[in-house]
Amino acid sequence: MSFLEMGSPTAWANDSSLYVLLFAAGAIVLALLVHAVGAVVLRRLTASNPVAARAVQHARAPTRLLLPLIALQAVWESAPDDFPQIATVQHATSLLLLLALTWLGLRVARGVAQGIISMHPLDVADNLNARRIHTQTRTLSRIVMVVLLLTGLALMLMTFPGARQFGASLLASAGVLGLVAGIAARPIFSNLIAGMQIALAQPIRIDDVLVVQGEWGRVEDITGTYVVLKIWDERRLIIPLQWFIENPFQNWTHTSASIIGTVYFWVDYRMPLEPLRGEAQRVCEAAPEWDRRLCKLQVVEAGERSIQLRLLVSSASSGQNWDLRCKVREALVDLMQREYPRHLPLMRAELAEMVTSGKPATAQ
Repeated sequence: MSFLEMGSPTAWANDSSLYVLLFAAGAIVLALLVHAVGAVVLRRLTASNPVAARAVQHARAPTRLLLPLIALQAVWESAPDDFPQIATVQHATSLLLLLALTWLGLRVARGVAQGIISMHPLDVADNLNARRIHTQTRTLSRIVMVVLLLTGLALMLMTFPGARQFGASLLASAGVLGLVAGIAARPIFSNLIAGMQIALAQPIRIDDVLVVQGEWGRVEDITGTYVVLKIWDERRLIIPLQWFIENPFQNWTHTSASIIGTVYFWVDYRMPLEPLRGEAQRVCEAAPEWDRRLCKLQVVEAGERSIQLRLLVSSASSGQNWDLRCKVREALVDLMQREYPRHLPLMRAELAEMVTSGKPATAQ
């Protein structure tokens, strides 16, 4: 290149563009170095805090993209106006920057939620407080993530002039469009509001035992739109959140997991009750499922042919109570079969007929 060519405007423009690209490359390298050093420092500072540690761990990948984009945006803002396609480059960088910020918000929200959940494990004897925290954390974090995602998408759309003009042109018919949009989005917003109500009022929690439409199961998951109920036979019942706000259901562990179960059976009127009471007490005391609160045998009905007995037994959880009821029922039936077989429920009948001797014949 000659001396005159070096002094021409085109040569200066090429040199200027080259300098901008070199500055951009240097900014990216510097941002990555800052990210690497900052990640190490933050990991050491948050090692003793599970919530902050999870947030930093989840934010590592988004910030690896975010910091170079911030550096590039600063370079593009200081670049000369004659840089080739500077407006398009700035717009593309802005879109990527908003995308990285949205990604960072989603990851941090998830990390904070996982950190809070990790501090309150469910595998403890009394997990009522842990289940409350799990439910609130999962539900609120998902609502926050939905809001962040919608906000990020809206901000990205607002960077397009055409989208702004399109939105302005719709203001004239905002009433009709708002009504249509409200009707169309009613299930979404109703479930969103129901999720907030469940997170705050907590009629149900993670791992609660529910009876819904005759199905017994545990709450396995609460998402932003529905509840997953794990039935005892490994089936899954999917129920919209709004259903729990509008319909009654049974919650066996709302205030405590402790429960009282019943065992019903029929016996003959001649059956002595004290051996049954003694056997029930013996089985309960030997069973690890009994919490030593209640073991009581009562006569609850006297019919024409037999009497109905009800045994009340208590346990620390519904699963243990089911096993205890089965054990006691089997033991009492076995006792009656061994020692009082004639006192099981009987069908009595009396037959009378005239015989030649004039005496009636009876049978039982």
